[in-house]
Formats: sequence, structure tokens, C-alpha cells
Amino acid sequence: MKGGGIENPAFEAPGAVLSRQCYSDPASSGAGVAAPAGPGSGPGLEEGPCGWGPCNPRALQLCNNPEGYLAAYSLLAIFQGIVVNGLVNISISTIEKRYELNSSLTGLISASYDIAFCVLSLFVSYLGERGHKPRWLAFSAFMLGLGSLIFSLPHFSSGKYQYGGSKLEDTCQTAETTFANATCSASTNSSLHKYLYVFILGQLLLGVGGTPLYTLGTAFIDDSVPKHMSSLYIGIGYAMSLLGPAVGYVLGGQLLNIYIDIQMPKSTKVDQDDPRWLGAWWIGFLACFFAIWLLIIPFSCFPKHLPGTAKIQAEKISETHDDGSQVLVQANNIGQSFKDFPMALMILLRNPVLMSLIVASSSEALVATGFATFLPKFIENQFGKTSSFSATLGGLVLIPGAALGQVISGVLVSKCKMSCKGIIKFMISTCSVALILNTVFLFAKCGNEPFAGVSETYNGTGTLYNLTAPCNANCKCSRSMYYPVCGSDQVQYFSPCFAGCASYIGNNMKKTYHNCSCIGKAKREDGSEDFLSEAVPGKCPTQCKLLPVFLTFFFFAVVFTFMATTPTTVAILRCVPDKQRSFALGVQLVFLRLLGTIPGPILFGVAIDKSCTLWDINECEIKGACWIYDNERMAFSLMGISAACKIITIIFVVMAVYFYKPPPLTKALPRKTSERISAIHT
Repeated sequence: MKGGGIENPAFEAPGAVLSRQCYSDPASSGAGVAAPAGPGSGPGLEEGPCGWGPCNPRALQLCNNPEGYLAAYSLLAIFQGIVVNGLVNISISTIEKRYELNSSLTGLISASYDIAFCVLSLFVSYLGERGHKPRWLAFSAFMLGLGSLIFSLPHFSSGKYQYGGSKLEDTCQTAETTFANATCSASTNSSLHKYLYVFILGQLLLGVGGTPLYTLGTAFIDDSVPKHMSSLYIGIGYAMSLLGPAVGYVLGGQLLNIYIDIQMPKSTKVDQDDPRWLGAWWIGFLACFFAIWLLIIPFSCFPKHLPGTAKIQAEKISETHDDGSQVLVQANNIGQSFKDFPMALMILLRNPVLMSLIVASSSEALVATGFATFLPKFIENQFGKTSSFSATLGGLVLIPGAALGQVISGVLVSKCKMSCKGIIKFMISTCSVALILNTVFLFAKCGNEPFAGVSETYNGTGTLYNLTAPCNANCKCSRSMYYPVCGSDQVQYFSPCFAGCASYIGNNMKKTYHNCSCIGKAKREDGSEDFLSEAVPGKCPTQCKLLPVFLTFFFFAVVFTFMATTPTTVAILRCVPDKQRSFALGVQLVFLRLLGTIPGPILFGVAIDKSCTLWDINECEIKGACWIYDNERMAFSLMGISAACKIITIIFVVMAVYFYKPPPLTKALPRKTSERISAIHT
């Protein structure tokens, strides 16, 4: 199959005939033909039946079309999303506890996927441009499945989950327990943290598997369908890929309700409310390993090009940015060997339209990944919801909004048959609307509820930013166990111990704490004082009722943000030389990670940490997570980052419109016609 590139512009009648011969006789598909002399010439596209060598069952030919490929592509994208963006994210906190890893190390685990993607993206997209793209996706499925398997292995080699000590008492104790100090010294002797390297290896393999999917897999869709339909197919594929994280979060959340070793030892007295409870995080990875490897079968049977590709390619009109790169690539036949890699890369980096679109998409990716990571935390703290409910709300806003935006934009670009310049102008309008909707953070925010020792003193007896007061000074409370309770005075306390509660009634599911020395006298409706010093688990009900308004505005902001995703991909495929489309997507994804998805969560995390008013200090006096945030400062910080990135996006999209020069009419003829003209002149 030497020289049989997908974007080969030589589509003369003999080539088309040979394509049909290749289809009827798959054994001869690798023979090739003598290429006509002249720039850009080469053998015809190798179309063929769906099957394996001489085995081509008739039933398989029903899938030998763009729709069949799109179905297989979507399934692989869904499972990739389930593992990488769903199961990994929701399992991180459990893995931290089980293998005694701190957040910086689990951050390294998360970043390993992007590291592998960045390193390999350029090379895979360059080498796979002229290769057998469906087989590259079969390789992608193999590596994704293997990565899932490797990621689950620590569970099987680390033995049964063991934990020491008894559950910490959360009420006011007069005698100090030594359990906390024992925990501090015991954690330094464990070797479980060595499994960090296994998790990193699993993530690296997942990164290797994900690389061909969104470069070669997307370019193959663009190769196989008419130009005006490309945006619709790509939009559907991208939208389907967003189902993966949603399924992953739901599946992973349910699996965490199962005990980590399936069967709980009879001597174990631990429930899901106990901080030591760990769920069966590994089951999802093992299930995805088997499911993903099944997808190797359909991708291995697709031909190098789907039937009809030669005709579709011949009728496409080039919209490459007119900077001479198309002629340079064709004249020097750049991309035939790996020694052309530096020149091919420089051609793309010097394309101002491509680079403007890449910077714009990277800026959008920074915001998208930042909110995907921290939107549940924002909802939890702003509107006083539980972590699980906030995560559910975040998923219900982000996933459907992003999918709807991608499908709508794909349909609009397809139905309106927009040109490359029209697509870029369309992106300006969607980004502008998203910027306006971003102002929701200005008015749909909530102030902080009263919190003893943070925003409120203990009835005037304590000081701000000090959890200890005379009413709980003898309780020996631990700051390492955050278990908020709401007092009968409608003030929130760090824990029952800090509220001075001496006893409780009820079980773990429904407790009521009594004899709380720090809780003030509450006012009844008739004006009399309530002398009951009680508290119930959980945060005090928020008085802010703006959550529906926030979710509505933010949902449409997500829709309009993701309405630019599919058009960006289509515009990138249009503005570069035909033989460099996969490579251009590879370049985009490298910048997308370096400038967007990697720094995005870091930048958002720093901004959120800056709004912290109460940090966790564990038994070893090490600062950990933040317990309480300044809600207004958090809202303004996130809006500032989001608005700045939106403005950067709009600026660079406007620059792309300004720089773009469509090819002259003689160059914009259908490819078959233009090749005949160039052959006459040569």
C-alpha cells in the first residue's frame, strides 16, 4: 500500500476503475498502480469490502459505509470517555485513601494521560495520515482496553483492605484519644504508595490509545462523507463521546456503594458514612477492558477507504488557506516519509488561520475542563448542596448542554452549507453569546451562611477564624475530621465536638446531637426563646434561592460554548492542505492539552484556593483540603477567568477571519478537474 494516501488528489478515470477492481478483488488491493507523472500524482484510493482478507461475509457489508463506521467510532469514544473522564475522576479520592497518596500524586496520575497524548499525538497523526486509519483505531481499542486492565491491577495485588483503630468519636470528649497520633506515625511505614507507578502506566497506555481516536478517527469521517455532511457526522461523533463521562460518573458512583472487597468481613463494622469506607472502584475498569477489546473486531474489518470515497474526494472543492502551502505539499510530495516531518510541521505552524483557531480552541478548552472539574464544588459551596447532589447537577448541566451544542452546530453548518470563512464567522457569534451568558456569576451567587469560628463568633465568646472557644476548649476536638452540623440557632458548626455537643440520639442515618454548650438560644416564631441546644448533621439549609436561575443560564452558556467545537474542527480540516488534515488535528490536540486541558484545572484550582477561609489541618499539622470558601470571591474569580478566556477566543477567531484567504477560482475547482488542469500544464 505504499503511497496510498487518503488525500491523494490523483482521481483520473483509470484510478476510479482500479478502485472498483480493488473492491471486487481484495487480494489485489495492495498491488497499487503506476502513478502518472507530475506533482501530486499517486495511486487511486484503496476501497474494498468489509472483512478480513478473503473472508468478507455479506452481512458485514451492511456496515461498510459512513454510518457503520460512525457507530463503531461513537462506541469507542463512549468507552474512552467512560474510563478516562468518568471512572478515573470519580475513583481518584478512593485511590488516594486506599493507596495512601496525596493530591499532588493523584494529580500526576491524572496528568499522565495528557502527557502521553502530547508526546504521541504529532507522530501518530503524521504517520497515520497515509496509513490504514481503521486499523489504527483497532490499535487504539487494544491500548485503551489494556490501559483499563492495568489500572485495575493494584486491587488484585495489594491484598484485602485493612484499616486500624476505631471510628473517631465526633462528640465532645473530656479525655484525649491517641488514635490521631497513631494514624500520623503509621501512615509513613506503608508501601502501598508504590502502586502509584502502576496507575501512571495505566494512564500512559490510555493516552496512547486515545491519540488515534480524535485525530485519525475524525479525519477518516471527513474523508468518507461529502463536505457539507462532514460537520453533521463529526458533531454526532463528538456528542456521543460526551455520553462517556456521564455514564462513567453514574456507573462509578453506583460501584462506590459496593464494599471494595465485595464481601465485607464479619468483624468489620463500617458503613458508607464512615470516613474509612472504600467502594469497589476497580469493577468499572475491568468491565470496560472486556467491552473495549470487543471493539477491535469491527475496526479490524473496515477497509482502508469506504466504498465511494474516491468519488466523494474527487468532487470536494479545496478551501485551503491560500498561502502556497497546498502547492508546496503537492510539489514536494511532503508526508511520504518521516524525514518530511519537520517541514510538514513548519508548514502548519506558519499557517496563521490554523494557529489562530488552535489558540481559540485551547482557550475554550481551558474553561471547559476547569468547569468540568470544579463546577460540582462551586454548586456545593455556593448553594449549600451535598457533594453527590452537586456532582449530579453538574453532570446534568454539562453533559447534555455540551452534546446539544455540538449537534446543533453540526446540523446548522451542514444545512447551511457554510464555507470555511462562514464557519469561522459563525464561531464568533456563538462565543459572543456565551460571553454574555457568562455574566450569570454576577447576579446568581450566594453569600456565606453563618459559620461559628469563621464568619460568626461563638455568641461573642470566641474570635473569627478560630474554631476553638471557651465553650469547647475542654472537648479536645480534632480539626482533621470535618463533620458539619447545623445548630438550632441556625449557625453551622465544624463538627458536633466544636459545637460542644456531649451526646446524641439515633443511628448513623439520622442523628440528633444534644447538650451542645456552644449553641446559642434560638428564637421561636412566637418570640420566645428555645432553650434546646440541639444540632443535626449536615450544613444549615441555605437561604439562597438562585440555584435554578444559575443552572438555566449556565446550561445555555455551555450550549453556546460547545457550539464552537464542531465548527472549529471542520474549519481546521478545511484551511490546511488536503494531505495534512490528520496532522493538523494532531497539532491542535497537542496545543489543546498544553494550553487548555492541563493548565485549566490547575488555574481554576488556584483561583478557588485563593477564596478559602478555613483550611484542614490534620493530626500531623499538615495543611490539606479547604473546608470553607468565600462564596462571592469564588464566583468573581471563576467569572474573571471564564470571561478573559472567552475574550481571548473571540480575538483569535476574528484574527482567523482576517487572515483567511480562500484559494483563487482556478484552485478552488473540484479536485479531479484541478488535477487534470495541473497535468496539462506539467
